Amino acid sequence: MSPLLQEIRRNPVLWLLAFVPVVFAAQQWQPEAHTLLFVLSVLAIVPLAALLSHATEAVAANTGDTVGGLLNATLGNLTELVIALTALRAGQYTLVKASVAGAIVANTLFLLGASFLLGGLKYHVQEYNPLNARFQTNLLFLAAIGMLIPSALAQADSTTAAAFTQKLSVGLSVLLILAYGMGLLFSLKTHREVFGGAEHAETGEAPWPLNLALATLAGVTVLVGL
Repeated sequence: MSPLLQEIRRNPVLWLLAFVPVVFAAQQWQPEAHTLLFVLSVLAIVPLAALLSHATEAVAANTGDTVGGLLNATLGNLTELVIALTALRAGQYTLVKASVAGAIVANTLFLLGASFLLGGLKYHVQEYNPLNARFQTNLLFLAAIGMLIPSALAQADSTTAAAFTQKLSVGLSVLLILAYGMGLLFSLKTHREVFGGAEHAETGEAPWPLNLALATLAGVTVLVGL
């Protein structure tokens, strides 16, 4: 656990991990103090997200860009997934729709633009895999169409249209999951060599051991789920 302890000591954000047990204690002692629990939960989830990101990067360094990117895309949105599932259980469907739409906009516009900007400030010429970019764009296009069609049909104020929209949303959700699964098969197995990133010599600290990174991922996932 030496690399993990060293990371906690040198990263001030991870010092907020002290709020994790405080949240559980406050939940037991003051279950009705919703504002206090919300503030404490935010303070606790920030270091967990940072630790999750660092562990994912360590796994990527040990397994390769493709698997690491998949883990980053999956576990990087773990916090949003937990919040969305909690909102679904509470019947807050509008909140879930808004959070999903906001996540798509943030990832496709803000994060992409920030990556271009920061990458351009550091590197005069940036390299990327055009086939991978085209593949990801097609998947994003399918997701956008899957959201737009039910939204357009929902404008009709009729009981029949509402029932059809509900069935259509379920069907499109299944199709999108299947498309995502086939995309994983395509990028991770059948055409793995196409999506492998080029090797670049980088200087910096050594990545965590794979077993430590996986254990950290599992532990953080459990804590976020709680």
